Amino acid sequence: MYIRSALIAALLTGIALPAMAQDATDAPLAVADAPAAVAIWTAASGDDWLDTWLADVNTYAGRYRGAFVDELVRYQGAPRAFVTELLDAGARPADVYLACATARALGRTCREIVGEWRLDPAGGWSEVLARLEAGRGTETFTRVRRGLVSSFDRWARPIRLDAALRRAFPDREG
Repeated sequence: MYIRSALIAALLTGIALPAMAQDATDAPLAVADAPAAVAIWTAASGDDWLDTWLADVNTYAGRYRGAFVDELVRYQGAPRAFVTELLDAGARPADVYLACATARALGRTCREIVGEWRLDPAGGWSEVLARLEAGRGTETFTRVRRGLVSSFDRWARPIRLDAALRRAFPDREG
């Protein structure tokens, strides 16, 4: 089980680290032998708004893991055991969220989208989404962005909307 979990973590993060070496609440992704330079985590989705709020998902999930997992199970149709396994292996919660939300919007499984991510995690989510024809400007991408707003609402977590989302949610403040 540990080897499988470590493999999943390595594939999702792009860095081979023992599963216990990562904390889902950490923003930076550090490489053990790296000098002082540390890369800051980003979804690299091609959308600054989405990347900003996905980074906040990492913080939220680090504090309220149960509510985060419940969200993915109830509203994104993700299998609880799979989400838990990914998180236990060190996957960033935001990566798991984006994979499962994209899967839901495409009518596919979270496991399938994680498999797509594994093909080239270094390319970032924008390349994965482009391969899936779910990148910026698509209905799928729009559904993922709107779904993130709904997730934040269910978590009673504040979120600032960009212009497109203010148009999509005209009855709420920004």
